[in-house]
Amino acid sequence: MERRKFLHGAGIAGILAAGTAPAIVHAQQQIRWRLASSFPKSLDTVFGASEAFAKHVADATGGKFVISVHPGGELVPAFGVVDAVQQGTVECAHTAPYYFFGKDETFAFDCTIPFGMTSRAMTAWMYEGNGLKLLREFYAQYNIVNFPCGNTGAQMGGWYRKEINSVKDIDGLKFRVGGFGGRVLAKLGAVPQNIPAGDIYQALEKGTIDAAEWIGPYDDLKLGLHKVAKNYYYPAWWEGSTQFSLYINDKQWSSLSPEYQAIVSQAAAAAHVGCQARYDARNPSALKQLIAEGAKLSRFPKDFMDAAFKASREVYAELNDKNPNWKKIYPDFSRFLAEQVQWESVAESNYSQYLASQKL
Repeated sequence: MERRKFLHGAGIAGILAAGTAPAIVHAQQQIRWRLASSFPKSLDTVFGASEAFAKHVADATGGKFVISVHPGGELVPAFGVVDAVQQGTVECAHTAPYYFFGKDETFAFDCTIPFGMTSRAMTAWMYEGNGLKLLREFYAQYNIVNFPCGNTGAQMGGWYRKEINSVKDIDGLKFRVGGFGGRVLAKLGAVPQNIPAGDIYQALEKGTIDAAEWIGPYDDLKLGLHKVAKNYYYPAWWEGSTQFSLYINDKQWSSLSPEYQAIVSQAAAAAHVGCQARYDARNPSALKQLIAEGAKLSRFPKDFMDAAFKASREVYAELNDKNPNWKKIYPDFSRFLAEQVQWESVAESNYSQYLASQKL
């Protein structure tokens, strides 16, 4: 019953009719895969997305297709999952693609770029726009088939030992920041550091870094970052949303039957929705707790936001000139983003602003 319920809820009912699902499942051989995550198990939100994906697959196949989920560092290093999937060391992985912008900046389109899309716009681009098609073409170079598998929504701007009163305070700041944001911040004088989640607290506590961003209230509270840096800023202009991705080795993907491919695709989609819902449900109370425990909540100064926006456009212009993969995707991404911003500002944004003014 649970398996049929998932298949129907995830949208596979048209592919696997409830009456024929058992025969199809039984026709498949037992499959066991390993999923390497880039995240620690303690982060039940993002790590939980990979666990949810694996559970959906197991439930939908009656336990015929089992995927074991491993935290960062257990099978391969947290930032080693692209190489591991590409080489077939593991069958699949769950990660934030912008970690790998050093290989090719184009990876960031599958996650987030500074002043990029909101989570809803990103999901629309991936599923109804050209996002998934364009990124599948890019990932073919790495023997990877990708699926959206979670999103954080708009993130917070991180924790700072000292107040940020203007863009001048960014100069020389040793800042743990994920992915592409570091390149833009470097133009403003910051010294970006790409540190895995499990190492952030210690680095901030010891003063190895001056500031650190992770995700948002719920996960930040779990990491205890407010205990070593009280100044909590928003918004993370480098992460208007952050999409996580499921990576599958292309040979492993091709070896699956069409039925199992459909199950994997819909399981990833279900985990994608669940991850976003978990963040939206848990962040409000976590933010209240952080403030109660001494966090000082502040908005980034406008001159900092403006300088960062200008710097981001300079970076993108440079990439259009030197990176063919980037140049192939950026125009489509930019067009979709512009249309979504216009639409969101008309209805949803105004509606939210009105509700906020009522002090519910």
